[in-house]
This record gives sequence, C-alpha cells and structure tokens, in this order.
Amino acid sequence: MIFIFGPLWSGKRAVAKELLACGDAEFERRAVWDVQELVRERTDLEELAVELSRYDAVIATEIGGGIVPLDRGEREARERAGRLNCLLAERAETVVRVFCGIPKAVKGEL
Repeated sequence: MIFIFGPLWSGKRAVAKELLACGDAEFERRAVWDVQELVRERTDLEELAVELSRYDAVIATEIGGGIVPLDRGEREARERAGRLNCLLAERAETVVRVFCGIPKAVKGEL
C-alpha cells in the first residue's frame, strides 16, 4: 500500500494516479481518499487502518497544522486523524508527502 499525505489541493490524487499508472475508473477501485474524515464516524482506529491498508493507495489531507479549534470534538477528531496517519504509515510499503504537486518519498521509494 502507498500512503500519500499532504495539504488540501496539493495534487495528491494526481500523484497517486501516476504512481498506480491508472485512469480515473481504475483509480476509484484501487484507492481511497479523504480518510481523515473517517475518524469522525469510526472509533477503532486500528481496525480502520487494517481495512484501509487493503487499498493500493490511501490518501489523507493534513489537517493538524494551523489554528487549534476551540471545539473539543474538532480537536479530538484532529488527534484521531493524526493517529490514523501514523497507523497507515506504519503499514505502508511507501509513504509519500505531496506539496505543490511534487511527491517526496518519506518511506520507501517512488
């Protein structure tokens, strides 16, 4: 599994399609994105990470950098998203950070 993360609108999906060498239809079957949103409805992050790691590519948008929300639920969701990212990175063969459309391997090789 390739775990790809980076800021919103940084080109993560385009990089994933390139790394998987696939078009839109195949990409939708082989990849999952916006996984940071799943922590709002799921409490067992370990189980969620196992499920997500079955995809060829898992994409998360960084949400932890910036202003800390006043709302406790929002702070907790950010914390769970960060923990999920750690679990996914641990399971991934390759971890890629995308910034301004430029992929950088953090773990493994492109």
